[in-house]
Amino acid sequence: MATNIELAHATASASLAPKLTVVEAVVKFVRTKPLGAGGAAIILGMLFVAVVARALAPYDPYVGDYSLQFARPSADHWFGTDEFGRDVMSRIMYGARIALFVGFAASFSGCTVGGLLGVISAYWGGRVDLFLERMMDILLAFPQLILALAIASILGPSVQNVVIAISIPVVPRVARVVRSAALSVKENVYVEAVQALGASRRRVIFQHIIPNVMAPYIIMLTAQLGAAILAEAALSYLGLGAAEPTPSWGLMLSGSALSYAEKAPWIALFPGIAISLGVFGFNLFGDSLRDALDPKLKGKG
Repeated sequence: MATNIELAHATASASLAPKLTVVEAVVKFVRTKPLGAGGAAIILGMLFVAVVARALAPYDPYVGDYSLQFARPSADHWFGTDEFGRDVMSRIMYGARIALFVGFAASFSGCTVGGLLGVISAYWGGRVDLFLERMMDILLAFPQLILALAIASILGPSVQNVVIAISIPVVPRVARVVRSAALSVKENVYVEAVQALGASRRRVIFQHIIPNVMAPYIIMLTAQLGAAILAEAALSYLGLGAAEPTPSWGLMLSGSALSYAEKAPWIALFPGIAISLGVFGFNLFGDSLRDALDPKLKGKG
């Protein structure tokens, strides 16, 4: 009997594994997920270009020189000029601002609203859950881009309206994922314990449920960033996003992709590469972050 007590005491007093610092976690992520680190490097590069675009851009992206229309890529204009004589590289640098603003704003707002609705739906249950789930079903009945097109058409073309149009279709997708995680967390013993101690619903949700569903929330957030950038480019291409002369990647494709594809292919080529590279970087980083945060996928890949 004494031996069993000693063994139990030894097991209970065993030291826990040390918690990784932020730097150690980043180093581990880079070492175990090199593709994700590459995606993060692309994102950081885009952020750097967007922040210091005013210093890096060799020309004013809004000012054109009609004597330099359709100038080929050269030492003076690395990516050439467009139909208005504006420097394409400068416009791409400034366009990173709009792409990242729309991507982060739409993803964060849509995922946050969807996450809160998912937690509320799971915790309250009953009629609240039934009502919210039917609302999510209605939104999910429309394809994501089609719903964004409809909302953007109603609100009108502007960057702020594009953020709203892209964020609304994200809400039901995130709400479903977070709700399933919250339903599992809700059944844990510690949640039942704090409820038995008289904790308010707000405290249970914000202190015990939301912190434990952050992993799927972050995964969905990173996954939607690339999709939001692509959706912004699509809406701008269709004339429902940023308006001229705003340097938007999708708008640059809209004005020149078809009209000048043979005469000046660089006008559409470089914005297309910028869009593809940005979406590629966010997708790489999002997939690797999902593998790192999902307990079922840890140790794989």
